[in-house]
Amino acid sequence: MIYPDNFESKIGFDKIRQILADRCLSPLGREKVEEMAFSSRYTDIQEALSQTDEFIRIIKEEDNFPTNYFLDVRPSLKSIRVEGTWIDESALFDLRRSLQTIREIVSFLKKEDEDNTPYPHLYTLAGEVAVFPGLINQIDRILDKFGRIKDNASSELNRIRKEILQVSGGISKSLNSILRQAQSEGLVEKDIAPTMRDGRLVIPVAPAFKRKIKGIVHDESATGKTVFIEPAEVVEANNRIRELESEERREIIKILTAFTNELRPLVPEILQSYEFLAMIDFIRSKAAFAIDIDAIKPAMEDKQIVRWYTAKHPLLFISHRRQNRQIVPLDIELEDDKRLLIISGPNAGGKSVCLKTVGLLQYMVQCGVPIPLDERSVVGIFEHIFIDIGDEQSIENDLSTYSSHLTNMKFFVRNCDAKTILLIDEFGGGTEPQIGGAIAESLLKRFNQRGAFGVITTHYQNLKHFANENKGVVNGAMLYDRHLMQPLFTLAIGNPGSSFAIEIARKIGLPEDVIADASEIVGSDYINMDKYLQDIVRDKRYWETKRQNIRQKEKRLEEVTENYETDLLSVEKQRKEILRQAKTEAERILSEANAKIENTIRTIRESQAEKEKTKQARLELSDFRSSLENEAPADGKIARKIEKLKNKDKNKKKKEKAQGQTAQPEITVGDNVRIKGQTSVGQVLDIQKGNATVAFGMIKSTAKLDTLEYVSKNQQKREKKPTMVSAAVSDDMREKKLNFKQDIDVRGMRGDEALQAVMYFIDDAILVGVSRVRILHGTGTGALRQIIRDYLRTVPGVYNYQDEHVQFGGAGITVVDLD
Repeated sequence: MIYPDNFESKIGFDKIRQILADRCLSPLGREKVEEMAFSSRYTDIQEALSQTDEFIRIIKEEDNFPTNYFLDVRPSLKSIRVEGTWIDESALFDLRRSLQTIREIVSFLKKEDEDNTPYPHLYTLAGEVAVFPGLINQIDRILDKFGRIKDNASSELNRIRKEILQVSGGISKSLNSILRQAQSEGLVEKDIAPTMRDGRLVIPVAPAFKRKIKGIVHDESATGKTVFIEPAEVVEANNRIRELESEERREIIKILTAFTNELRPLVPEILQSYEFLAMIDFIRSKAAFAIDIDAIKPAMEDKQIVRWYTAKHPLLFISHRRQNRQIVPLDIELEDDKRLLIISGPNAGGKSVCLKTVGLLQYMVQCGVPIPLDERSVVGIFEHIFIDIGDEQSIENDLSTYSSHLTNMKFFVRNCDAKTILLIDEFGGGTEPQIGGAIAESLLKRFNQRGAFGVITTHYQNLKHFANENKGVVNGAMLYDRHLMQPLFTLAIGNPGSSFAIEIARKIGLPEDVIADASEIVGSDYINMDKYLQDIVRDKRYWETKRQNIRQKEKRLEEVTENYETDLLSVEKQRKEILRQAKTEAERILSEANAKIENTIRTIRESQAEKEKTKQARLELSDFRSSLENEAPADGKIARKIEKLKNKDKNKKKKEKAQGQTAQPEITVGDNVRIKGQTSVGQVLDIQKGNATVAFGMIKSTAKLDTLEYVSKNQQKREKKPTMVSAAVSDDMREKKLNFKQDIDVRGMRGDEALQAVMYFIDDAILVGVSRVRILHGTGTGALRQIIRDYLRTVPGVYNYQDEHVQFGGAGITVVDLD
């Protein structure tokens, strides 16, 4: 229930309704806007909000939703219900285009099956909507693409139009012949051509020569200087044209009547499809409005609660935006033992705006319209919204402002309950303060007893005391900067507000003796109490700021602590991995050494060496390997062993080189190589006169052969393994992780610029250890997408890449999974 009858105009919803109507594409949607009504059914509200929320995503993410030809053909369809009537050509053309739009919308919403659709509520709305493909084909056989009846709509029409063309051609020839003859005789000007009058082809002639040409005078110009003569030779032909045009019209009516007879039984079903089109138009207008005011589908609970953060009054938001001003958002909570909020504070401090914001947003959401507030907010459902605001003084009804308030209060106190929210401005005002305050307190007591919710503004001290002393009622204050002497338009719940009457009077310039006299009249107790209220508000603001700063510092400290813990775990994991790799590397080197010694033993054996020395050498090698495997994997010992084994390996290679063995294979086309001193590995594409063309990913480069070194596949695998990093590098890594963004947008860049940006981006992603990144390249011609994917195919750290889900961007975004 909504009270009073002019509730919508009082809170400004009539303007919201007009904005929505203006955003509709057709009268179909505008009718739905007018029919939009307040509901207290949770499921209905959720359904309406969900439909709008899905359409918001369509507007933001899709670019092919059909929005052409939202045409209202219902009047024409209703007019053909009587037998013998027919639909005219223009209405038939509108019917065809709008039915095609309905068909395309249903196809769009049902392009996925019910289980996979990204728009389930709109999918359900499309439901069993009929799309009439056969009817569209029938219309296409009758009308051309411009909405005119086709020549071949019937054989008789085709014959008639051919004859019209034939007769018209004969008339044109006759007229041109007569005109040339008249021009040669000087009866007609040289630049004159046949013209049309009353549907008949005629020749313009000066009045002096009208009797020189035999025929019928049909008209004369406004100046009287020209008469239009139909030559006698073409009168019969023109008459035949008239007859044929009548036959043509009768045949068209016959065609349209025959079609209408087939259309008539389908009218009820077609009208139902137009209901769907109307709903789509209506939902679209709500979605467009929601995007404009940054509104969302809020979290809702099927109970009475108001827990809103950064709520904005939509009309005030639009108005301020035009003036390049910022709106002050509202934070408000009404629930449990704080159901009735008594707001006090200075005039023009925002009390009424706060009240209207609550009323308008609650009404909007229960009409199925998204509202502008933070996603953390929770919105409840009320069965009744009662409002008392503004001056209802009426001369005709002999009703004063106060009498109007009391009439409203009588209705409120009789009808409010625990599912009601009351919105009362200047509670108790309009009469003598003492009795007005007493009546207001008595009413407030009964509202509280009935468990009602509400936002009530007042200046009365007794109501502030009542709120402070009774459970269910809470004080609130509109904050005021006493130093700058200006309102802050911010609601603070928990303490009453001061009216700042003395301060405002002093700022305006009221004489000081008047202010002193007034202060003496009300007494020191009142002045001191008002001062204490101001001090409380000031102190609360101070401590709120302190608490906010502490929260921010605590949050930062938690983030830093979490980063250090994460880094410690990462370092420990790296340490274990490096130890494991070190042991593996040691085993590999030992294996190579063993193979070398076996080769030495074989050589000794073949050279008739002593068996005892051979046995001793193998035994020493076995003892060394066993001792290494039994040692604890301490960092220092392993590191020393590795260093020792590496030195032996280096000495072995030097010895082999000295013996004439070739350590560096000859580089050929297809080999993997790198520039000496660099880490990037490329593939040799061509070798010409000591120079090699090498492809590093998508980039080709030419280098001298002697600056390149061969890289084997095993060597590549080994070099992919992680190594220990220093403390300084770890700090850099931590900084990169903190600042790394997992999306990059290269839309609009040239191919080489985009490729360079993606290369740096992928390198950083692998460095910081993220598992997934997204590259926004857009669809366009697909060239940029192909260049990027060709590069990704060459990067060892990339093990998969694919299109983003169609709901989040589809082929315009590449999702990259990294090792």
